[in-house]
Amino acid sequence: MFIQFTVGNFRSFKDPVTLSMVAAKIKAKDKQTDANNTIRIDDNLSLLTSAAIYGANASGKSNLIKAISFMRNFVLMSVQMTERSEGIPIETFLLNTITSIEPALFEIVFIIEDRKYRYGFEIDNKSVRGEWLFLAGSRKEIRLYTRDENGIRRGRMFSEGKALEDKTRRNALYLTVVSQFNGPISQAISKWFQNFSVISGLDDTDYQRFTLEQFKNVEQQRAITGFVKSFDVGIDDIQKKEIDTSSLTFAPGVPEEFQKIIQKTSEKAIAIQTIHKIYDANNVAVSNVPFDLINNESNGTQKLFFLAAPILVTLSNGLVLVIDELEARFHPIITCELIKLFNNPMTNPKHAQLIFTTHDTNLLSNKRFRRDQIWFTEKNKYGVSDLYSLSEIKIRNDSSFENDYIEGKYGAIPFIGSYHYLPMENQQ
Repeated sequence: MFIQFTVGNFRSFKDPVTLSMVAAKIKAKDKQTDANNTIRIDDNLSLLTSAAIYGANASGKSNLIKAISFMRNFVLMSVQMTERSEGIPIETFLLNTITSIEPALFEIVFIIEDRKYRYGFEIDNKSVRGEWLFLAGSRKEIRLYTRDENGIRRGRMFSEGKALEDKTRRNALYLTVVSQFNGPISQAISKWFQNFSVISGLDDTDYQRFTLEQFKNVEQQRAITGFVKSFDVGIDDIQKKEIDTSSLTFAPGVPEEFQKIIQKTSEKAIAIQTIHKIYDANNVAVSNVPFDLINNESNGTQKLFFLAAPILVTLSNGLVLVIDELEARFHPIITCELIKLFNNPMTNPKHAQLIFTTHDTNLLSNKRFRRDQIWFTEKNKYGVSDLYSLSEIKIRNDSSFENDYIEGKYGAIPFIGSYHYLPMENQQ
């Protein structure tokens, strides 16, 4: 489970900011019952099932998601991403003379099988400047290992990393290296990051292939079809149509070698067909007609289909799903229902978590969210993004989250300048 994420000196985040899924101790009696949106871990810790991040365009919302995605990818592939002669593709905050030479900071706190870990690193374009992994103990944290300019120091509980210090290049993470040698703790952490999905609500290509692969399984096909049909998009059924690549025809000019490779592939491609009823003059269903998902269905229906598998797998396995621009191409009611799947213990028995950015102010209601589930990004005149929660702002118990946000009481909204610069026709 995801507890918190901290990033600093990355893109528009100059100073460290922290996104926390820890449920705050809210004294006010919000209309929304706390039980539906929180997960009790122990007597001292409850976590949120979802978090919504608001902010003006270019305020830092997507940069926060990019930071989470970068950390995930670097943990999983730092050895492959950084060849011996190459640097690290990190984007630090560029609008300050100090931060341009300082390392970027990434740290995440999470739970695996009731064990709480804190892992982080500092990197610049050339090397890993620092790295650390701690395990929560009964009284204080237990150091598994730390790394700085003087080397890597292991704790007694991290014997799996023995003799691998010298095998770790300066531009690769020690954790990545140890997991490649089948270290049990490092592999468990790597698996957690693999299951930590970060996708874009604007670009379906991030998860199209995953959904299509899932759809090949009969049980998953049934689940995905039921999921899409439940949103009343006019579809009676969804089917897959296999395409024999050996019989494909190619446009003139396609190289023969490429044609042979495609035709010889043992895998069959699939096309998705949505099934619709055909009605007679008396509006009685008499037959069905298949539609091609890509050519005949709306962009919103396509997104709903491709997003189905990531959501269902996340809910079924109690994983973490991060989506940038969740509401893109969706009706507000569909967006709201998707979020309800995570906030309702009946549909989320495994305690999955959803983190998303959005501009949809219809969601801003104390009937849907606790105030600690609502976050804002705001950029100052120096180009620095900040991140803060609504629970940090003093508000009335009966406040309308949506109205107050639009009125600018919480910040994180665009300030529109004058239109006087626009060319105008001369008035006679």
